[in-house]
Amino acid sequence: MEWKLVVVALAGLFGIYLVGSVLFRPLRFLIRLAAWALLGGVLLAAINALFGQFGFHIAINPTTILTAGLLQLPGVALLVLLNCFFMG
Repeated sequence: MEWKLVVVALAGLFGIYLVGSVLFRPLRFLIRLAAWALLGGVLLAAINALFGQFGFHIAINPTTILTAGLLQLPGVALLVLLNCFFMG
């Protein structure tokens, strides 16, 4: 009778492991995305603080934040070039 309890307990632990791993992967992606967005916001705020006195400004919105966060320094360079190109 005790071995059945051990088997059921192991099956339950395995089920908890499977459910936890299925739920944790999207959460981990969202945490990384939030960290990238925070980094992008900081990079854009730094650019605006450094070059704002010269009249250069990049809008801070979700698109620019994610571009700067996901691509990091090349993304900020891309946003600066696009701003120079379109705002002339």
